[in-house]
Amino acid sequence: MRVFSASGCRWLGAGGALAVAVGGWFAGTLPVRGGWGLWERHGPAPTTAGALLAYLGLTLLVAAWWRYGVLLVRGAEAARDGVLATLACWTAPLLLAPPLHSADVYSYVAQGAMVLEGHDVYGAGPSVLGPGDLGSEAAASVGGHWTDTPAPYGPAFLLLAAAVVKLTGGAVVPAVLGMRLIALGALALTVWAVRGLGGGPGGRAGALWLAVLNPLFLIHVVGGTHNDGLMIGLVLGGVLLATRGRWVLGSVLVGCAVMVKSPAAVALLFIGITVARRDGGGARGLAKGLVLPGAVAGAVAAGATVLAGTGFGWLRTQSVAGTIHTALSLTSDLGLGLGLLLADDPDPVKDLVQKLGLAAALVLIAVLARRSWRRLLDPVLGLGLSLVALVALSPMVQPWYLLWGTAVVASVAWYGRAGQVLAVLSAALVYETAPSGRTPWYGFVAAVAVAALGLLWARREPWRAGAAEDADRPVGTPTGRPASA
Repeated sequence: MRVFSASGCRWLGAGGALAVAVGGWFAGTLPVRGGWGLWERHGPAPTTAGALLAYLGLTLLVAAWWRYGVLLVRGAEAARDGVLATLACWTAPLLLAPPLHSADVYSYVAQGAMVLEGHDVYGAGPSVLGPGDLGSEAAASVGGHWTDTPAPYGPAFLLLAAAVVKLTGGAVVPAVLGMRLIALGALALTVWAVRGLGGGPGGRAGALWLAVLNPLFLIHVVGGTHNDGLMIGLVLGGVLLATRGRWVLGSVLVGCAVMVKSPAAVALLFIGITVARRDGGGARGLAKGLVLPGAVAGAVAAGATVLAGTGFGWLRTQSVAGTIHTALSLTSDLGLGLGLLLADDPDPVKDLVQKLGLAAALVLIAVLARRSWRRLLDPVLGLGLSLVALVALSPMVQPWYLLWGTAVVASVAWYGRAGQVLAVLSAALVYETAPSGRTPWYGFVAAVAVAALGLLWARREPWRAGAAEDADRPVGTPTGRPASA
């Protein structure tokens, strides 16, 4: 059937993205005020209808994406050659939609306004903005816990947010669209880096499929305008430059990524390993790799902090997210459960389990780094798996955090078992939050159901590690699999 061809998937996914966007105009994360008559809240009936339409569109998008990936694994030339056109078709409907599946962008705008208004963004939350201040409309729309939470983001990102607020006067609709332009820049940077790391045409197409055609990326980076996309793009760009021998500039990009979100610092370890391996792998090369990339990134961080004028308060706010419980955090759930069973006050037990989880993540990262150093593992793949481990064991986990490691793994190993499992988890986690940004019980049910079905399918039909090489063969070369289905 044509709907199962590459072009059929492209238009099916575009229709799904359009339904997500239209549904978002009625059931998205709409501002409390300042919607300009465009992004306005509606009554129960239109909101429910919009949510149903958005979920239907999301399901069509996920189905089209998954089928497109199967075509790539089977070596379909049309799917390989049309991946960028497909990305454009799936992205375009989301460009003018209101924020989708998260209210975080309102925090970004409000924090940018706080910088301009002279507030200590690392000492207070958006609630300090009064009715006459820049960004007050965005501050009124910030979700629950984050109203009084200091910014956990680096000064570089706050400078970008402040620039958007200054250019738009803090009006919520143009400010959100300005932040979406930054997200589109992050998308373009990620595409460039993934294509550079992805190898031949088939490898590049598959890498782009898992990294940026991924509905989790489209919904949360383009639709939700999360700054995780900017961190990912800068990290991948830095890694690409390092693999090409330009590790100083690569470390600069990673330093900028750290000044967006601090987990990007993990990339410095694996850039260092790449540098050390290129220098012959001796003790001198190892010392150079472990010290110099971090020194370059540290200089970038210090410079960005001084330039922003926000102070070094970001060093103390990196743990604030851990105080907010999210159900996707295994260590927080386990710690809370043990605390309720073993103590009158569960918080100390929960805090201990969270710290143990982070310690376990550091051990796993060290193991992956050692394997990369010993040439048992590609350093880029080691970085991707390290970021996945860090997310899995973090005290706060949001669905889009999975993208940190997924985009990196995609760039070098989309076709292997890790890529297939991450694809399944991406398809599942996209359901966890509602278009309004809430996390309803049925979102978890849908996520668990999709994950279970996807993992069962992956067990029965594992992707072969040679898929990317097969996809790069000249047309007509036997692969052992049909070119299309």
